[in-house]
Amino acid sequence: MTDLGGFQDHVARVDLSAGDVQYEGIDDEDAKKYIGARGLGVKYVFDQGPDVDPLGPDNLLAFMNGPLTGTQTTMSGRIAICTKSPIAGQVTDSHHGGWSGARLKWAGFDGLLFEGQAEDPMYAFVEDGEVELRDASHLWGKGVHETREILEEEHEGAYGKNLSFMGIGQAGENEVTYSCIVNEDDRASGRGGTGCVMGNKGLKAVVVKSGTKMPQPADKETFMQGHKQAMQVIQESDVTAPNEGGLSMYGTNVLHNVTEEMDGLPTKNGKYTSTEAMSDAEGDGERIIDAEKVSGENVRENILVDEPTCHSCPVACKKEVEVQAMHKGEEMNVRMESYEYESAWAMGPNSGHDDRDRIAVMLDKCNDLGIDTIDTGNTIAMAMEMTEQGKFDGLGDGIEWGDSEEMIDLIEKIGHREGDLADHLAEGPNHLAEEFDAHDNSLAVKGQTMAAYDPRCMKGMGIGYATSNRGACHLRGYTPAAEILGIPEEADPYEWRGKGELCATFQDMHAISDSFDICKFNAFAEGIEEYVLQYNGMTGLDVSEEELMQAGERVYNLERYYNNLAGFDGEDDTLPDRFVEGHEDAIPGQGASEGELCELDKMKEEYYEVRGWVDGVVTDETLDELGIDVGPGTGVSADEGGAAAPSDD
Repeated sequence: MTDLGGFQDHVARVDLSAGDVQYEGIDDEDAKKYIGARGLGVKYVFDQGPDVDPLGPDNLLAFMNGPLTGTQTTMSGRIAICTKSPIAGQVTDSHHGGWSGARLKWAGFDGLLFEGQAEDPMYAFVEDGEVELRDASHLWGKGVHETREILEEEHEGAYGKNLSFMGIGQAGENEVTYSCIVNEDDRASGRGGTGCVMGNKGLKAVVVKSGTKMPQPADKETFMQGHKQAMQVIQESDVTAPNEGGLSMYGTNVLHNVTEEMDGLPTKNGKYTSTEAMSDAEGDGERIIDAEKVSGENVRENILVDEPTCHSCPVACKKEVEVQAMHKGEEMNVRMESYEYESAWAMGPNSGHDDRDRIAVMLDKCNDLGIDTIDTGNTIAMAMEMTEQGKFDGLGDGIEWGDSEEMIDLIEKIGHREGDLADHLAEGPNHLAEEFDAHDNSLAVKGQTMAAYDPRCMKGMGIGYATSNRGACHLRGYTPAAEILGIPEEADPYEWRGKGELCATFQDMHAISDSFDICKFNAFAEGIEEYVLQYNGMTGLDVSEEELMQAGERVYNLERYYNNLAGFDGEDDTLPDRFVEGHEDAIPGQGASEGELCELDKMKEEYYEVRGWVDGVVTDETLDELGIDVGPGTGVSADEGGAAAPSDD
């Protein structure tokens, strides 16, 4: 039990096999050591055991909020979904914004822990501190949009007022490995295959009904001091200032033009470092593809219709668009949010085209099917390259570069696993690499595909992709903040020295914010001082900046410890061959990134030294220093070869 402020001290443990719900409090020591949301969620998943089958009844699917979720804290509308990923068997946490995290807190819960597998489809209804499992047979087979409309009508509520929804579409039901969980605002816990686990469990949705009941800080004076400072720096930032900063004006897609100009925008499955470089190589003197056409500036000027926001957020980075796009002779009218940077990149430039309006159609289709936009776009780009190289011989025509019309249809087929090609793509890059000898075509690390930051240009992102515990990811340690925006201080994007330490610092900071659970975008303005004041004020604790940073480090090491026990070590901390210095298949950068490659081995050595790991394995000494005393034995050790110790049966 915990009496820390910001917690409800109430968690539901739901056995879907038995249809049983039990309630428990939160261990006070765990709450202090792992903060909440991501940290506590990973601890629950760890306690379930690193040997569980991701698609078996023993795998845990944890919906967790943190001590700052749903409070007055700025940008505190986040929720973490934690589980063992079906992509490659690593631990994963995936977050979404909107209102569902806050509403779960207001309904009286810190978390929902689902295990087992329902015999028939179910959904969970949450209200007033209780969870009720209800029949979802009438919802199975339906997309996210129709499902949430039916549930809104059935519960006589209104999204945005007293009701929230988190659910899966057909992709989750069909266990597409990179399917996701989507809430009523088209916000997705996109990465890691959380929707695949949810579909495997027969859980169609979680519906939360509540009023607005914000937790009050235990130490109001300290909290308000931190809150005031946070609001001030957010309003003064060139990135986050409401109605002025780049993020507020253009959303995440403000980065398209920026990274294009740096030659840091991977294009055509990462062959080129910008759309201009692709045009120079293939355009016969013409600009055949242009990132500007899918940029935040272009979107704002031409197709933007609304700018909704999440709980307690003045920045309003979400950009809702409306398009009319022709698809095989028929007009498709789509209104959707959000036209995000990474999503537009994966569906557009990295797939060899810049068709702005069809990209909106693709993103809307992904949201309705419940499938991760980054992995979907990157997997299709991989398939385009494989088609070009003849690796799908005997499996139909594949898909040609830049064919935006066929992409729309292929996304639908992937979600339904319709046809042999789509069924293979639904299994993800690791499967394609093994099945079709296509390792050199994959942009994945630990089975998860990278985001829209080229590691030949931004070296910190290279070590970040490689060492991310959940697989290639920009959100585990967002070094582009320093390499592009100079936050908290400027870092030369092409310099590899110091990037191991920079990456580890960002990873620990983001582990803190993910465990609070607040939006990472606050880190464009806020720092550890604002974090400490708000955390102490809400919980009533008196932790120092050093102690809070150590808590973030503890969370990151617990995840790595889990992965070590699941069989991962330094050999898995890699990058796609085309980006890496010294590899025979390396493709040097072009334009402003002319000749650049990622010095991965040098950065890994520096990073492991900072972390206190041996070849990617957490040592007993590091575990002891961080107070991580869970799991088999006293901790993971590295043998003389640096391999992970075997896990217990």
